[in-house]
Amino acid sequence: MIGRWLERLRQRREARVLARREIPEALWQRTLQRYPFLARRSAADLAELRRLASLFLDRKEFTGAGGFVVDDATAVAVAAQACLPVLRLGLGAYDGFVGIVIHPTQVVARREVTDDAGVVHHYDEVLAGEAMPGGPLMLSWADVDAAGDGDDGPYNVVIHEFVHVIDMIDGEADGVPPLPDAQALARWHEVLHYAYDRFCERVTCGYDTVLDPYGAEAPGEFFAVASEAFFVAPQAMKEEQPALYRLFVDFYRQDPAAAA
Repeated sequence: MIGRWLERLRQRREARVLARREIPEALWQRTLQRYPFLARRSAADLAELRRLASLFLDRKEFTGAGGFVVDDATAVAVAAQACLPVLRLGLGAYDGFVGIVIHPTQVVARREVTDDAGVVHHYDEVLAGEAMPGGPLMLSWADVDAAGDGDDGPYNVVIHEFVHVIDMIDGEADGVPPLPDAQALARWHEVLHYAYDRFCERVTCGYDTVLDPYGAEAPGEFFAVASEAFFVAPQAMKEEQPALYRLFVDFYRQDPAAAA
């Protein structure tokens, strides 16, 4: 009885949010045209993606940096792509942060690392995006905008950084997201790490790959890079990484190649 009452209350609250944050039809269609990998999805998927994007916009706070102004088109572009990985998982995966900061272009971050001898080294890192535990999440609009032109293959900074968010739910971004049981965890380790090792060998030998070579940096980056390909170029990723593709189908509860 109480459960049904709470569910009705949730549905009423959600309906009010969806009415308040409804994405205009013209803007939604422009977003789909800008990112063809979204437009390829079924009508049912797109309806759910639009619903989640509206809820996402109500829960997150966008801030422009470096003179960048976040308009409705910018916010919807980010929201639509961010919600694709959680189309079946739900927005709860993103509850751990609120802020999204968008810079006009890539930014340079000052880093430091301590080696095994205790010596501290400083270096600069150029970032197109960055996800941190508790947020905020940073994106370069130049990279977000370019993701729709296809010139860089399956490169997609929004999906990449939001997959890191999913990965960090149970701790660090180590390439192992939250999984339902020990059997699923064992399968994940077996498939992903085997794929990662073979991928690193291909990158080292200079072979072309569908996945961005940056994925060879670490298992966490491999998971994010492979997820970019899974959603943006699913057929190519399925042909190159069939076992990993099936693993992602089970995890994300989606089969993007079926709609490609």
